[in-house]
Amino acid sequence: MKRADLVTYLDELLHIHDVVDFGPQGLQIEGRDEVTKLAVGVDAAHATIDGALAAGAEMLIVHHGIFWGPTKRLVGAYGQKIRRFFEADLNLYGAHLALDAHPELGNNAELCRLLSLHPIGTYFNYKGLDVGLLAEPEQPLEFLALVERFSEALQPPLRTQSFGPAKVQRVAVCSGDAARSMEEAHDLGCDTLITGEIDYTMVHAAEELGMNVLYGGHYVTETLGIQALARHLSERFGLPWAFIDVPVGL
Repeated sequence: MKRADLVTYLDELLHIHDVVDFGPQGLQIEGRDEVTKLAVGVDAAHATIDGALAAGAEMLIVHHGIFWGPTKRLVGAYGQKIRRFFEADLNLYGAHLALDAHPELGNNAELCRLLSLHPIGTYFNYKGLDVGLLAEPEQPLEFLALVERFSEALQPPLRTQSFGPAKVQRVAVCSGDAARSMEEAHDLGCDTLITGEIDYTMVHAAEELGMNVLYGGHYVTETLGIQALARHLSERFGLPWAFIDVPVGL
């Protein structure tokens, strides 16, 4: 498949250019014109690049790309990483907030699907885009049962806080680093928050607000969307793919 056609499709599917992010998303490094295999991963790290090359991929699609905040000079470790892509003629495509928030393929949509939660709305707006989902179980669900579902689908969470009701009725779901969305979730009637990363500034808030919190891990909660996207591309275009798993324990 031509790289240009694949990039056009991805840009439209993810509305990549409509989303204000922490840096330019979409095609971040241009490599080979022809793409016959995809590699996907969470981070554009050296180990992910190694895996993509070992898998024989011509394009690596990641959630966390190479652009974050101010422009960086292509020197030192950062320059070395960029050089690897050009030397291997490997395409790099990044999809950050657009993939978190995608209603069908996003990290939060996938978390809801795995946990049998029904999305009822969105929340946690960043510059015009609601990143998180509000969801409900089919019927009130024991918080411990929700934790068990998460553990069976992914892995035991890094930590839980059980300051809310024993039975969960409305859940805020936002992968990655979204503990700071807790107060908004509470104000929207949620008794439980599922996110990835533990934020020290919010540790006491769960007790003060009377909420349950499941911290699933920033990395783990953001492995889902990128794989859902790869499955979608494989089904639509027949492209084989490999998930490059580089867990970080956070």
